[in-house]
Amino acid sequence: MNKRKMIMMAAAAAFGVFAFASCKKDKASSHKVQFKAEASAGSNISMAGYGIDGDATTATSLSGTTWTSPEITAPAGSMSANVAVNADGADASSTLKVQIYVDGKMVKEGTSSGQYLSASAGYQF
Repeated sequence: MNKRKMIMMAAAAAFGVFAFASCKKDKASSHKVQFKAEASAGSNISMAGYGIDGDATTATSLSGTTWTSPEITAPAGSMSANVAVNADGADASSTLKVQIYVDGKMVKEGTSSGQYLSASAGYQF
């Protein structure tokens, strides 16, 4: 049993090394990031703040039920992507959904409901 325990520990250690190496590889590459918001019918998106690693951009004077940011390149070594969007709902049952897309894949979503809507999401690379 001692030998079996040693093999299991070696396998676990090897898995840990591979998992760490794959994470390190991810941080060493750049990513294409895009932020999106969608509000329920009759709502109006008014403001969006978004960015990579605290380098924020604010979009004001928005209108309508959908918003999409320009595609941003997150440089290699970036830590996080964040978005916050405000909207006025049509009524108390209104909803707002924000999403973060990394390399074309939706990776994080945040939601809000009510008449005064504020939804946010954050993603760590």
